[in-house]
Amino acid sequence: MVILWIMSAVGLLVIAPVVVILASRVISPALEAARYADDILVHGVGISANVAPVPALVATRELVGEVTANAVAYVTALRRLV
Repeated sequence: MVILWIMSAVGLLVIAPVVVILASRVISPALEAARYADDILVHGVGISANVAPVPALVATRELVGEVTANAVAYVTALRRLV
């Protein structure tokens, strides 16, 4: 019975604090990772709002091609006149 009391005391005074220390070493980085994940989510939503008009770039590229072709034709016509 004395051994049971000694082992219980050792478990309570030695093992329990070690478990608490190890748990805190695991929980702190996990909470920090959660904060980083929240930050990534906030900024990711902001980025997605800013890149929403990107599909319009396809139409812009086609229109720039048309304007370039018309500008070249205009400059060519001006060269003939001058």
